[in-house]
Amino acid sequence: MASDEIVWQVINQQFCSYKLKTTKNKNFCRNEYNVTGLCNRQSCPLANSRYATIRSSPETGVLYLYMKTVERSHLPSKMWERIKLSPNYSKALEQIDSRLIFWPKFLIHKCKQRLTRLTQVAIRTSKIAREEERLGEKLVPKLAPKVRRREEGRERKAEAAAKVERAIERELMERLMSGAYGDRPLNVEEGIWKKVLKAMERKGQGERDVDLDEGIEEEELEEEQELEEGGLGGVEYVSDLEESDEEEDLGDLEEWLGGESGEEQTQSDDDDDDEDSESGSDTDEERPQKKPSTGDKRKRGAGPALTRKTKGPKVEIEYERETEAPLKEALLAS
Repeated sequence: MASDEIVWQVINQQFCSYKLKTTKNKNFCRNEYNVTGLCNRQSCPLANSRYATIRSSPETGVLYLYMKTVERSHLPSKMWERIKLSPNYSKALEQIDSRLIFWPKFLIHKCKQRLTRLTQVAIRTSKIAREEERLGEKLVPKLAPKVRRREEGRERKAEAAAKVERAIERELMERLMSGAYGDRPLNVEEGIWKKVLKAMERKGQGERDVDLDEGIEEEELEEEQELEEGGLGGVEYVSDLEESDEEEDLGDLEEWLGGESGEEQTQSDDDDDDEDSESGSDTDEERPQKKPSTGDKRKRGAGPALTRKTKGPKVEIEYERETEAPLKEALLAS
């Protein structure tokens, strides 16, 4: 294991792929685990065997605390310890204090700063989304006339299809309410069936089982609480490498080694060529054979097809045998 000081000397004085140099004296770092975004000795996640940062999940937006210690430096697949933070800001700060109690004050302070910033960004994005949903407007980038006409045509077709779907759904609901398909048809979607039941309740044609609904709602609430509490504060170990990079490396390794895919392809090509040669021989046998005349050359049937492993045009070779010498001997003998 290399020393942290040696790693920093190489990064600072020679080359680092994450370093972004500017015209000013400050250099930025593009590493996603960097807690400050600056390229210096304290903030570098590569040159510190003991490091902590805050990251948000791009899919769900949940915040996680990532910690790296020297005890796991020999395990790249479990280098980072990931802890889910509470959505409550004050509780998340308490989790950071409890997890980083004996860590350097610099990392604790920067992690809290990053948590504050990410929380503010999440609040602002949710406000913008709610405002757009309320107004029904969205910022659309300027498009070329051709693209704009194409999108408008697609919107018109989608609206027409939606009208047809709504009409079909309305007709289906009327038939279900009239009892044309029985009390409870089996091939009806659950969402449409719930709409039918609610419409029947509004018209007074049906009654709701309150006790059964309360039991179902309580079970759903309990399951949601278990899912939320189960992942909170749990410890996971993640790799320092991205999944996409690992998949690309594995694909390159398979191509270099000449994996099973290439062998299967060549075998399939050989099978296709064999089938073509068999079909060609069958057609030749079905044709009527002409009687050989004297002085002529008798043609044999099509020889075995030449199978090629590489893709390309199929070639058939015909073999001819001269019969003049044996015919002359037969005439002299007679």
